[in-house]
Amino acid sequence: MPSAAPPIVRELPLFPLPEVVLFPGCPLPLHIFEMRYREMINKAMEADKMFGVLNVNRMTSKAAKIGGCARIVECDKLPDGRMNILTIGHERFRVKEYVKERPYLVALVEFIEDEDTDLDLSNKAQEVDELLRNVFRLSGKISNRELEVPLDIPQEPKEFSYWIAGNLYGVAAEQQMLLEMTNTMSRLSSEGKLLDKTLKELAARSALKDAFENN
Repeated sequence: MPSAAPPIVRELPLFPLPEVVLFPGCPLPLHIFEMRYREMINKAMEADKMFGVLNVNRMTSKAAKIGGCARIVECDKLPDGRMNILTIGHERFRVKEYVKERPYLVALVEFIEDEDTDLDLSNKAQEVDELLRNVFRLSGKISNRELEVPLDIPQEPKEFSYWIAGNLYGVAAEQQMLLEMTNTMSRLSSEGKLLDKTLKELAARSALKDAFENN
C-alpha cells in the first residue's frame, strides 16, 4: 500500500457553534448576525469561501479540536447587513494552534482523512443501510406517515458513513466521536450500533401503539 500524502496545513477562520457537528458532503444553513462573523463571511467570500465549524459543548463551553470545513455555496445578504448562507461540509480538520483571537478565531489547521484500507466495506455499508431503512419504516408507522429514505444517499461507503453521521439528531457527542474517527469501518460499525438502538426503541413504541389501538 503506498504511503499516505502528508496532511495539508493552512490557516482557517473558525466559527464555534453549540452542538453543531459538520461532516463532509452535508449541508449547513446559517443565519449570520454578529458583526465579527459578518466580517468573517465577507472575507471568506473574497477568498476561497471556506471557514471551519467547531462543535462547542453546551455543558463545558469548550470547543472541539476536530471540526468540519464549510464551503459557502449561497450567500443572501440582507439590507441590515445580516446574511443567510448555505454551506456544504468539505474536509475535516484538526486545530494545531490558534493564531488570532479577534474579532474572530483563526487557527492553523491540518486536514485529516480516513485511513486507506484493503477491506471490503460494502457488506457493512449494506447492513447499516438496512438498519436505516427499518428506522424510517418504523418511524413512519408510529407517526402515521409514509417516510422514505432519500434517493440521493451516497453509495460509496465512506461518503455514506458521513451522510449517516450528519443526519443524526440530538446526539452531538456521538456525532463528534464519529467525526474524529479515521477508520471508515469503525465509523460504520458505530453507526450500526446507534441505529440498532434506535430501532429497538422504535419497535417498543410501535408495539405499544399497536396494543393501544387494538384495545
